[in-house]
Formats: sequence, structure tokens, C-alpha cells
Amino acid sequence: MFLKMKTNSITKDYFLKKSDGYRETIMEGMRAMSYRIISETGSREDNIKRLKKEIETADAIIIGAGAGLSTSAGFTYSGERFEKYFYDFAKRFGIRDMYSGGFYPFPDEETLWAWWSRHIYFNRYIDAPKPVYDMIYDLVDGKDYFVITTNVDHQFQRAGFDKKRLFYTQGDYGLFQSVNSKLKKTYDNEEWVMKAMESQGFVKDENGVFQVPEDGKLSMRIPTELIPKCPDDGSDVTMNLRADDTFVEDEGWKLASSRYSDFLRRHEDMHVLYLELGVGANTPVIIKYPFWQMTAVNPNAVYACINYGEAFAPEVIKERAICIDGDILTVFEEMPKIH
Repeated sequence: MFLKMKTNSITKDYFLKKSDGYRETIMEGMRAMSYRIISETGSREDNIKRLKKEIETADAIIIGAGAGLSTSAGFTYSGERFEKYFYDFAKRFGIRDMYSGGFYPFPDEETLWAWWSRHIYFNRYIDAPKPVYDMIYDLVDGKDYFVITTNVDHQFQRAGFDKKRLFYTQGDYGLFQSVNSKLKKTYDNEEWVMKAMESQGFVKDENGVFQVPEDGKLSMRIPTELIPKCPDDGSDVTMNLRADDTFVEDEGWKLASSRYSDFLRRHEDMHVLYLELGVGANTPVIIKYPFWQMTAVNPNAVYACINYGEAFAPEVIKERAICIDGDILTVFEEMPKIH
């Protein structure tokens, strides 16, 4: 099945003149790697109170979101969700979670893409089970904000965030790219995903969301003619996810990176809240270290971190740091109750 190319009117010359916020901030953040770390910045109630005030008074809010945020939103890769939608793959292949399934050597392309269509659909084309993204949107709506995220599930945009204020650094479950490295394009996969889901026997409920049929019978293969192909040259496709240097940074990605750089530059001396949500130790150079360093060099900036079991900050900014160890959704549910 041939896909539709993701297009826009941005020219190549435009990008040659623009800045790259992704690499600029990584280089800046490298300076923070040697900072001494602290974890205590006050009591939980005091920290939530301080964070609430910062959200209300900051000139700008820059949200940095990692996998912990989507976990808080209910996008778990194991347990009940996995057993509900991938029970047949678990039984036949012994796969225990969605993450490891993405690396499984399936016997053929039809089975591989059946797996990926489910993985994409249930992590990209449905709303999050819990409302944490909506709650964050309500907090920043009407404010000057920008979001940088390593998440690839598109949930910020689904919650209503302005697309021009979002930067998905690691790709998007909703995009394919060709295995032909000469093609620096991405391709929307929504239409393909819907056909692939239907071909396996999933049925839509009253809300238009695919569910397992009542008899539980699903196919673990898609028809051969549905195997996705590049519309430009008929080559095979793969996910537009940053795994190695073959990741395609398309025109939309470059524009988002440039907008991030411009936003940082325009607010570099202002009262900025760097709000880090669910960023772990896997890719600290993209969000965590840059946030630390940008806070350190701007005396008007405040760094806040909400993370379950991994809330800490450099000692150099301890007076302007807010660290809250806990579930992100729970923290935002508590916030209105604290005065």
C-alpha cells in the first residue's frame, strides 16, 4: 500500500538560514553534566505551592516532557493495556510488553506490520486514558509557552496545544520514513493504520475507537497488499523514530527546532519557568541538562521537576529549583487544593 507524503510549503533555502534548537541546547546542556546534584527543595506542599505561583507569574513557560508524563497519562506499555490489545502476540511469541515487541524478529512482513499498526494506533490515534495532558493545557492556556518533548505519541497536540509551540525531537508514531536514505521525507500513516486495524478484525465502538471484537478473534497478519511502501520510489518504510543516524529530520522537524531556538532566544533574560515533566536518565542531554544550564545562567529563571523517583536538580540552582517526587497527574490534581 502506497502512502501519502507529508507536505508543507516551507522551502529548503528557508531552513538553511534558520537555527537548530535541538543541537544548540544539547551543546549548552553539556556544561551541566558535572554539577553536584540535590533532591530536597522543601516539603511537598511547599513545592507544589511554589510551582503554582511560578506558573501564574512566569513571563514564559517552557515544558520539557519525557516518557514519565505519558505513563502518568495511562500510556503504559505492559500490564492491562498490553494484555488487552496484544494478548495473541503474547501467547504465540512470548512477548511481554509493547516496548520489547518493537524489536521482535517476526517471521514475515505481514505479521510485523500487524504488530506495528496496533502499537501505533493504541499509542498515537486515541486519547490518553487519564487527563494529565488536558490539565497541563488548562494551566498554560493563554500564556506564553513552548513544549519540547521526547515523546512520540502526539498527545500534546491532541490535548489542544498549538502545533507551532511544539517540538517532537524523537519523531512521531504517526509518520513513516523510507529505508532509502536519499529520501529525506516523512509520510503520514493514519489512513494505513486504520485499514490495517480493520483488516485484523478490530471493530469500532460508539465513539469510533477500535476495540477487540466480542469473540476475541483477531488476525496477527495484515494482507500482503497492505504492507506499507514509500509513495516516491516503492521502497520499504520504517517508523520515523530516532534510533540511529538514519532518522529523518524532515522540514516540519527543522521548523519546530528553529521555533524552539527562537523562543529560547527571545526569553533568555526573562522570568522563565523551565517545567520538566517525567524526564528520566535515558536522554538527559535533550531536556534535563539544557534546562539546568539555562536556569543557571539566567538569574530570573526557575527550574521545576516532577518525576516519580527521579526528582533532583543541581546544587548551583537550589534556591530556584522545585523538585517534586511523585506522579505527575496526582501533583496537578493536588495543586488547586493548596493555597
